[in-house]
Amino acid sequence: MKKLSFPLLLLTLLAASCKDNAPDTDASGVFESDEVIVSAEQNGKLLSFPIHEGDTLRKGAIAGNIDISNIILQKEQVQASIRALSQKTTNPMPQIELVKKQLAVQEAQLAQQQREKTRTENLLKADAATQKQLDDINSQIDQLQKQIAVSRQQIALDNSNIATQNRTIYSEQDPMEKSAALYQDQIDKGRVINPITGTVLTKYALEGEMTTTGKALYKIANLDTLNLRAYVTGSQLTAIRLGQTAKVYTDDGAKNFRQYPGQVYWISDKSEFTPKTIQTKDERANLVYAIKIRVKNDGLLKIGMYGEVKF
Repeated sequence: MKKLSFPLLLLTLLAASCKDNAPDTDASGVFESDEVIVSAEQNGKLLSFPIHEGDTLRKGAIAGNIDISNIILQKEQVQASIRALSQKTTNPMPQIELVKKQLAVQEAQLAQQQREKTRTENLLKADAATQKQLDDINSQIDQLQKQIAVSRQQIALDNSNIATQNRTIYSEQDPMEKSAALYQDQIDKGRVINPITGTVLTKYALEGEMTTTGKALYKIANLDTLNLRAYVTGSQLTAIRLGQTAKVYTDDGAKNFRQYPGQVYWISDKSEFTPKTIQTKDERANLVYAIKIRVKNDGLLKIGMYGEVKF
């Protein structure tokens, strides 16, 4: 038997040791995360943008403010116009009160004439008054009754006309309030609201810069849980199902592997050629299916890190 030299023997033992430490896995891939690119929703200058790459932001936090002072002025102008509408309206009460006083006088006169009519009728029966006197009183009563009817119609007409006039004025209020609400929406969009709890990965803008609607400001991702995007063959796919648990391994840098529990939450419904990150041309020519495994991050997992999975 041929004896091995000491260096060669040492390399052989190391290789065997590494092979023994390596887990027997079914697939491999790269860790990724659901990244969100937050964009500006308003045009203007970035008055404040205090976030930095690596910062952890909670959902709903204000990440920055865009100058919207001109929109605030436009909203205030609309609100002033709404308040001015009440000054254009007419209060019907003074005019109606005047007519009501006239009506009260007419009703008092009518009551007096009716009493006079009764007295004259009694005198006529006793031949102490003439028929003409009674006719004159009846004529005055008829005239007063018509005046009272006109006064009452006048009150109703004044109420109706002034109410119509005021409704016409107030009809402008609803469109103005809608305009104010639209300006408020634009004002709200001047605040950069963080959409998810996560870590800022990339910052695309700086405080003081001009921004436009749709311009990317920063990229954020929730790193508490990462997704291992791995690839399996068609024969492996038949044994994998959604919700299935798996063991995920990563290299710890000391020729050992860390193990994490994972769960399959997405399986592609279409096959694709093996990604070009695979080394050999023959392997890249194979058709594979992409799967995603959700893994709880202990802080050591990073986006882009290589990982292996055992089902």
